[in-house]
Amino acid sequence: MADPKGFLTTPREEWPRRPIEERVRDWNEVYVPGALLPIISRQANRCMDCGIPFCHEACPLGNLIPEWNDLVSRADWRAASDRLHATNNFPEFTGRLCPAPCEAGCVLAINQPAVTIKNVEVAIADRAWEEGFTPPRPPDRLTGRTVAVVGSGPAGLAAAQQLTRAGHTVAVYERADRIGGLLRYGIPAFKMEKRHLNRRLGQMCAEGTKFRTSTAIGKDIGAAELRARYDAVVIATGATAWRELDVPGRELVGIHQAMEYLPLADRVCEGDLEVSPLSAAGKHVVIVGGGDTGADCLGTAVREAAVSVTQLDIYPLPEEERDEDTEPWPTYPKVYRLSAAHEEARELRTAPAADADARLFAASTLRFTGDADGHVRALHLVEVDERRRPLPGTGRTLPADLVLLALGFSGPDREDGLIDQLGIALNERGTITRDEDFATNVPGVYAAGDAARGQSLIVWAIAEGRAVAAAVDRRLSEGASRLPAPIGPYDRPMRA
Repeated sequence: MADPKGFLTTPREEWPRRPIEERVRDWNEVYVPGALLPIISRQANRCMDCGIPFCHEACPLGNLIPEWNDLVSRADWRAASDRLHATNNFPEFTGRLCPAPCEAGCVLAINQPAVTIKNVEVAIADRAWEEGFTPPRPPDRLTGRTVAVVGSGPAGLAAAQQLTRAGHTVAVYERADRIGGLLRYGIPAFKMEKRHLNRRLGQMCAEGTKFRTSTAIGKDIGAAELRARYDAVVIATGATAWRELDVPGRELVGIHQAMEYLPLADRVCEGDLEVSPLSAAGKHVVIVGGGDTGADCLGTAVREAAVSVTQLDIYPLPEEERDEDTEPWPTYPKVYRLSAAHEEARELRTAPAADADARLFAASTLRFTGDADGHVRALHLVEVDERRRPLPGTGRTLPADLVLLALGFSGPDREDGLIDQLGIALNERGTITRDEDFATNVPGVYAAGDAARGQSLIVWAIAEGRAVAAAVDRRLSEGASRLPAPIGPYDRPMRA
């Protein structure tokens, strides 16, 4: 603990964002380049090195947060990088994309603003790359055993890197034309520029991981054939089966799923397209769904120069502070949060009729109506109570030329045939069933990430990838593994 009074004398200070008028004109990350490093040592000094660090419990990766906070406060970046990478394969991803449940569990957060754990994490990760602290770590020897990982999101990549470093020969199969899953085609570049992903993939290639793109298991390669080729198979395809909105007018042209819309914007940034076929330019946009995916659509539509953008959230407007009776510390509370996209929408007044920023809270979609050509032109909604019952006299109509459905995901996509061809059992939620060793009902086949857990956070996906790697390594090594397993398949976030 470098400064015993740091949490008393130093206020919380976060990585500043670029001016809104500037950042909405490009797809670069929203933060001021280089502005984090001058403040981060002082922020790390706010860590109290408390006797029982609940940030450990709040983070499924078990990140050694007080240790690397102390090392950063002393400017020992190499040691800080070592401690950070000891538990997290991809801290440059989580430091940008994770909603930081560790900060909700920070002991200081009982009565003060939490330590800026997420900012410290990304500062260490970026400094590590700049200083060359993250060289490839190929295995000293190969085991002769082979593993196929299906899916290249954070769970699949974490599993692949761990298993490669353990000496197994690993091939990652991805049905898209580039590796990364939702990190590539789903997360907008203004949240995480793809150079961070490309850099990490370069490290993995140098370590020996093989990547096979544009290959859908079940279509391009039969699932049984893949199983016969490898000693073990890890399914990490994510939960990409999106939820539908069954209301009148859903068939109208111009109503799309968020994950039909967002990948096209990413492809524009990759240089594949000059303009997205679903561009929001010049359109009135309504986003149905109040989560992070909806916020990603919001930021994207603003950058595409939509005439207006409104986001509907069926939940009521959250309070500014946590309710200690229903969501006590150290659980992750549902409070009002202002993402970069919402900040932009509020400043630019993209939705003048919204309750806050661009959001209408406690709003439920009743139906869509369109023009004579069958194109959507309006969304009809009603306010609801806490039980989602319509409130009389609260009906409202919003202009809508483009409607984006961001209602979450129910489980893995079965269209390719992977699950059905192998005969993998699913539970009542539509996710893959597995035992305490992450194994499915099919011998030699394992499941990790959202495909088995259900829609979750990036830190849980990486933790699942690390844990399933340990389980596979135990089997291939006949009961012995040195790989860490931070979570079990049935672990869940802390709840009241």
